[in-house]
Amino acid sequence: MVQFIQAQNVGLAYLEERFSLQLAEDEAFFTEWFENLPEITDLEKPDLDKIKLHFLRLVKYPPLSEETVKLVVLSPLLNLAGFYDEPFYMRGEQSIQISAEDEGEIIRGRIDILVIQEQFWLLVIESKRSSFSLLEAIPQALVYMLANPSQDKPTFGLVTNGSHFLFVKLTKQNIPKYALSDEFTLLRRKNELYQVLSVLKNLSQSLS
Repeated sequence: MVQFIQAQNVGLAYLEERFSLQLAEDEAFFTEWFENLPEITDLEKPDLDKIKLHFLRLVKYPPLSEETVKLVVLSPLLNLAGFYDEPFYMRGEQSIQISAEDEGEIIRGRIDILVIQEQFWLLVIESKRSSFSLLEAIPQALVYMLANPSQDKPTFGLVTNGSHFLFVKLTKQNIPKYALSDEFTLLRRKNELYQVLSVLKNLSQSLS
């Protein structure tokens, strides 16, 4: 009998065992988050400062829902990065399922935001409540990325709870491999949203 598993209940150990997923140790595997990043313009900086201000104001009045994180933080970031423009288009709350060969198990879940270009899943964003640890969301994001039908192109993901941000890269040639960026936060004195937007702009430019 086929067993159905919810994506949010899956851990990295399960993905490593069932899908042979490996963590890429070579720094050159995922350079898109730190190499040749575009500059943040003087016009963009006030918008980023305002996103930070709005978020910090909202966290004074908990609880802060996923929908609020999307509205206040993710949406303006994606807009500034160009993910609302051609050739990309957005889909939200998409169902996915993925199965390990001959294992009799199917993982199901729903993607919060999916950015699509030429029918390939190029950016998966998993947003969580502001109190949610990003470490808990990484396996779920990897499930969605493993479900990408494209085998020859890398998939990039962003996991965020509104205050912290982590980028993920996955390739699926032969053995699936993934790597993580450093974690960025808007809670530091220096607004690290500048760096987050720079990485997003780099991804949108390289994928378009």
